[in-house]
Amino acid sequence: MTSPQPLSTPHPAVGPIRVGNIDIAMPVILAPMTGVTDMPFRTLVRRYGSGLNVTEMIASPAMIRETRQSLQKAAWHPLEEPVSLQLAGCNPDEMAEAAKLNEQRGAAIIDINMGCPVKKVVNGDAGSALMRVPKLAAALIKATVEAVSVPVTVKMRMGWDHDSLNAPELAHIAEDLGAKMITVHGRTRCQMYRGSADWSFVRSVKDAVSVPVIVNGDITSIEDVATALDQSGADGVMIGRGCYGRPWLLGQMMHWLATGERRADPSLAEQYALIVEHYRAMLDHYGEMTGVNLARKHIGWYTKGLTGSAEFRNAVNQVPAAAKVLDMLEAFYTPLLAGPAPAQAAA
Repeated sequence: MTSPQPLSTPHPAVGPIRVGNIDIAMPVILAPMTGVTDMPFRTLVRRYGSGLNVTEMIASPAMIRETRQSLQKAAWHPLEEPVSLQLAGCNPDEMAEAAKLNEQRGAAIIDINMGCPVKKVVNGDAGSALMRVPKLAAALIKATVEAVSVPVTVKMRMGWDHDSLNAPELAHIAEDLGAKMITVHGRTRCQMYRGSADWSFVRSVKDAVSVPVIVNGDITSIEDVATALDQSGADGVMIGRGCYGRPWLLGQMMHWLATGERRADPSLAEQYALIVEHYRAMLDHYGEMTGVNLARKHIGWYTKGLTGSAEFRNAVNQVPAAAKVLDMLEAFYTPLLAGPAPAQAAA
């Protein structure tokens, strides 16, 4: 295992990258996460700092039909631009058409999902199932690249299982077909999210291609950023579950990579204001019923570890009225804000 760089200095391996015609000054990228990285959440992440935001995965047939859900997933705030829009599918013609539609809507990058391990996606021969069918994966990439003038990128896993770790070969094929960046989650599909991400495996992908390579999986702290970069040799990092309840995390990582300095978490007062803003934005984006339901997990993540948070979550998760939830949030945070300020740990 390679020792991480000292955490008091900027990391020497990370600098600006170019994805086609898009310059990314600091490649700390927000991962696409279904049901999490919608426009309200991504906008907060970008405000604190991110090199690139990727939308939730959108099924290409739904995008062509312009279903309400697909349009919600495809929406972004001008603050986020340039935005990478992620598509999933198993039909090259559908992927090409969906990519064209989103290029017309202003997407700066089209990302192809070849990493999602969820059964309903894989059973449709999309996501990480494509790693079992390289010819179909190649046809999908080729059709998408030829359909648009914006850069096309690919997100994949190490392989379907440990007997078929074909990410280096597929990354090489993708580059030959015109893909401009490869992101690798350091697990196989069969691992799902079990075990630990193998950052060192990503070095084999980096060695196989000349386009930028991004390492993904289990990167939840500055120490993880340093170790993942050192082990993988990657050009940047993609952050997923580590930013649950911490939309400021990517900004902290970018600040450390640029300066070697640690930026503290926002104060509890700022975090409370952020939760309220996030909650209201979700209501505006989805409407009250859906917004209340989808926001519950975010409230759980934001409040985790605070005094009385378990009891609060159990209570607030039963409440269907948005106004009542906001009242409960105020009642929960008011005594915490009045008491001694808790220590704010840096990422």
